[in-house]
Order: sequence, then C-alpha cells, then structure tokens
Amino acid sequence: MIEKRYCLTPEEWAYAKAELVLAEKLGLIENAGIEALEKRCAEKNEENARLEMEKTVFYGPRRYSLPMYLQYELTRFRLDFVQPTENIRKSGISPEITENQKKAFYERNKDLFGRYFGDLFSYEEVEQIIEKRLREEVYDRLVQEILCRFDKRK
Repeated sequence: MIEKRYCLTPEEWAYAKAELVLAEKLGLIENAGIEALEKRCAEKNEENARLEMEKTVFYGPRRYSLPMYLQYELTRFRLDFVQPTENIRKSGISPEITENQKKAFYERNKDLFGRYFGDLFSYEEVEQIIEKRLREEVYDRLVQEILCRFDKRK
C-alpha cells in the first residue's frame, strides 16, 4: 500500500492527498498525483545534488526520502496559505481576516496569550499570530471539505 511507503496511516494518507489536491487548486503545484509528487521529489534531490557539487550553500537536507519530501511539501503548502503568497492571493480562496474576527479570537482565547507571571501579551503584540491561526483554521476546513468529497465518491 502506498501509504506505507510514505510512513502514514490510511487516515493520514487521505489527509495528505486532500492537502495535495488543495495545493493544486491553489496553484502551488500543477499536479496532485503521486507520480507528480515523486517527480518533484526527484527534481528537488537533483537540484540539491547540483548545489552541493557546486559548493553552493542551501537550506535543508542533501537528499529527501519520499516521506520527508511529502512532509516538506505539506508544510510548505500550509505556510504559503497562512502567510499568503502571490499564488494564494490570486487563487480567490485566500480568506480576508477582519479586525473584528481577530479581536474576537483574542477575547475568546486570552489563555493562549499569557506570560510567565500571569500577564497577557497585548492584542497588538499577537495580532499577526492570531491572523495566521485563523488562516490555518480556514486551511484545515478546506482540506476537510476535500476529504468529504472523497468520502462521497466511495
């Protein structure tokens, strides 16, 4: 089974596939298929090998295994959505997080913004974190919607 090749449970594999589909919809990748994923992994490994031979400094491992590369991509997709890149903004899927939404989140979740001595970070100090958190919730909902569509196909 393919999920074993990626060191995932069937549920984790389904979630990963849904994230790949979302990334394709967002324009982050051209193809959400497994063959395309493995091709991107091979290309990344070739690029890293070339950079290493040229003695060019680069960030990350020298070589990605398939599970490593999948996690790398999934993390990158989430970060691109949370801190919207140009592709995300162009997709029309990027949410507009309002000031009211951010302030409401802060008020509902003040326990998340405590310091060591019991005082709180001010709203202004954590506003950007709140926006990212709200975007992450939207990302997770979009993935869940894709998973629901997968379930309906069965």
